[in-house]
Amino acid sequence: MIEQIKLELRQLLFDHLDIEDVVLEVPKRGDSDLAIPLFGYQKQMGKKLPEIFDLFKDILIQHRLVESVVFTAGFLNIYLKRVDVSKSILNSIHDEKQSFGTQPNNNKTIVIDYSSPNIAKSFSVGHLRSTVIGNSLKLIYQKLGYNVVGINHLGDWGTQFGSMMVAYRMWGDKDKIKANPIDELQALYVRFHEAAEKDESLKQKARDAFLKLEQGDPEYTKLWTYFREVSLQEFMTMYDILDVSFDSYNGEAFYNDKMDRVVKELEDKHLLVEDQGAMVVKLEDDTPPVLIKRSDGATLYTTRDLAALLYRNDTYHFDKALYVVGNEQKLHFENLKKVVKMMGYDFNIEHINFGLVLQDGKKMSTRKGKTTKLDYVLNQAVLKAKQAIEEKNPNLENKDQVSKVVGIGAVIFNDLKNDRTLNIEFDLDGMLKFEGQTGPYLLYSIVRIFSILKSNTIDITQVDYTLYQDEIYYSLIKVLDQFPSVVQRAAESYSPSTVAKYLLQLSQEFNTFYAKVKINDSNDVVRQTNLLLVESILNILIEGLRLLGMKHLEAM
Repeated sequence: MIEQIKLELRQLLFDHLDIEDVVLEVPKRGDSDLAIPLFGYQKQMGKKLPEIFDLFKDILIQHRLVESVVFTAGFLNIYLKRVDVSKSILNSIHDEKQSFGTQPNNNKTIVIDYSSPNIAKSFSVGHLRSTVIGNSLKLIYQKLGYNVVGINHLGDWGTQFGSMMVAYRMWGDKDKIKANPIDELQALYVRFHEAAEKDESLKQKARDAFLKLEQGDPEYTKLWTYFREVSLQEFMTMYDILDVSFDSYNGEAFYNDKMDRVVKELEDKHLLVEDQGAMVVKLEDDTPPVLIKRSDGATLYTTRDLAALLYRNDTYHFDKALYVVGNEQKLHFENLKKVVKMMGYDFNIEHINFGLVLQDGKKMSTRKGKTTKLDYVLNQAVLKAKQAIEEKNPNLENKDQVSKVVGIGAVIFNDLKNDRTLNIEFDLDGMLKFEGQTGPYLLYSIVRIFSILKSNTIDITQVDYTLYQDEIYYSLIKVLDQFPSVVQRAAESYSPSTVAKYLLQLSQEFNTFYAKVKINDSNDVVRQTNLLLVESILNILIEGLRLLGMKHLEAM
């Protein structure tokens, strides 16, 4: 609501003084609700600060929700009518509940490419970031009224499958692979790269094998199909645990018959040139050319991404395309944007980059076998959560289900609370603590509110809104009011951490309030006034967790 008031106050100043884009900020010091720095208007208006203040004041005081306007050290400080503002905010949340801040459909479509693991490899902790960041952005944009298409662009094509084919034919044990397909296939992949470091000819054999796969060789196609099927089975288990879903699982292989269109269009537009036997697009700047076809005729990742982009535009008519892919692919997406622009398309493409998940400060590598399977980590998180819950509340019902929500939520929140562009260290014990900036801390705050509301029925007719003028109430209400703009900022910056950090702030302020105020007051009016506030906090916390892809609990 305060954001709306800011817009209205700016409009008032524009209507009366023809001043655009007035800076209206929430002051970091003092107790005013809004402030305008007046220094910049001295030269513009040819007036002294007190004169400018009086001019602005006479206009701003006309707003129905402005209580007073005060001049302090060059700033115009605005105090709002706390009772009216509080009533409007809390009644809106009470009526809308978790729909508070939800926007109507805007008829715009966003496609989000996220998770996208490689088949024939385990779903590791390293895949977690793209999966949970992409899923959260999908939920955030849906709340803001967008049609969102979640795409799992599976890594099911490319030279790496040539490596897998060669390794399988050289060392594969069918019985072992049948018993434990993903682990055995990944072990073969690691073994291949160890051998290829000593024998360069293996790399050429891998390229030759992939070319045969592209050309439809029956034996290689059958092997590839098997690799894909067993991989998807493991992936789906992980997605079910994380409660992540997709609208499309069209991986790289899906575009195998759609790349001729890309090559032909590049040729027709005179963008494709030969360079040492390969076909490339030369960029207008000094950067290296973009490889479209190797000298042996095999296509590359960029070719498939171009084909996928054109297909998605034809199919979904998107307004924006997001790629939730690691920092190391920055150059690839910069080149993709340049080539698309040279082709004459005005696509809005954003690379949502993120840092690595580190173990003991070191990068994980599938080629060297230094990965931790995500299912193992999640199982450990759930087990540790159960141990903590049994210590805190041994008589709790449904301990297994509660442990699952706490453990998995802790892993998700630990990722999303961090700036996505930074590397993060994976510390399972730290993320499962029930105090500090953790998922369990948020879950416990929600459980605390449920325990309060369980023995009470809210009667909004008994609420005394004048009590909300007290700073301990009003400061919390203003934090609640920020939720819609927090969601908007998260979407604009592609940063779920914006929501995560806000939820931590709201939880901390609630727990401070809980420690200072007797919520179940013996006075009915005071109790109902308190209950309306904590119910509003509960609705925002639950919805905020949902936007992060997390579940909540009523007891733990």
